[in-house]
Amino acid sequence: MIQKIRVTKEFSFEMSHVLSDYDGPCRNIHGHSYRLFVTVAGTPLNDPGNPKNGMVIDFNELKQIVNDEIINIFDHSVAVCSDYVKTKLDTLKSIFSNIVTIDYQPTCENLAADFAQRIKNRIPGNAKLYSIKLFETATSFAEWFSSDNE
Repeated sequence: MIQKIRVTKEFSFEMSHVLSDYDGPCRNIHGHSYRLFVTVAGTPLNDPGNPKNGMVIDFNELKQIVNDEIINIFDHSVAVCSDYVKTKLDTLKSIFSNIVTIDYQPTCENLAADFAQRIKNRIPGNAKLYSIKLFETATSFAEWFSSDNE
């Protein structure tokens, strides 16, 4: 009997952001200690001669994908929407060395959707990205599921 298995790897990174034109305190630059859970689903490899036998995905390979596409870009950065007032954006760039300019408001929800897009096509073999869970605080998170986005 072939069984589908989901495997999850957790990542953490520090990032600041600013929500342009927001009507609350998050309109100011502030930071979070993000926790990211990436879940991949698939059938474990059934090839006794293969060193990856029994795996849906090698956790080291998943780590490399997420590091390349997310952690190495966003960790210790300030994420700002590209339509942020130009004078404010220029000021930020003069103060901070790692500004990530993105084409959306950097909410937890939008970041989760972006992260899914960045990594889903890099998942190898018969596996696929199943879900993303991004914690912005200890009690607040956004989730992305492939089944909701097909």
